[in-house]
Amino acid sequence: MSIGRLPDHEQRILDELERALRRDRRLDRRMRTLRRPSRRPAPARLLSRVAAYRPRVLTVALLFAVSTGLMVAGMVTSEPAVIWAFAALWPVTLFAGFRLMCRWCGG
Repeated sequence: MSIGRLPDHEQRILDELERALRRDRRLDRRMRTLRRPSRRPAPARLLSRVAAYRPRVLTVALLFAVSTGLMVAGMVTSEPAVIWAFAALWPVTLFAGFRLMCRWCGG
């Protein structure tokens, strides 16, 4: 076994393999999701997953539209079920919007 540098043709082959592996999105996703089993309790795992939530623009727009619709329907009808549905959905909408804005601002 040599301790020195690889010959040029072997180095080119190795560089080409590394480039091909970097372009493989499926492999990249699998490597990112390979994790050791967590020893943290279930609530801590849940909180870390919630904190890592990265919503998309369409998701936030849809949540905002549904929340607005429920708010208007609750004001018009004064139906308790509609008001409670809005009360449950509004914090989720705000959290998703906040996470989206943080991602846009690079925070």
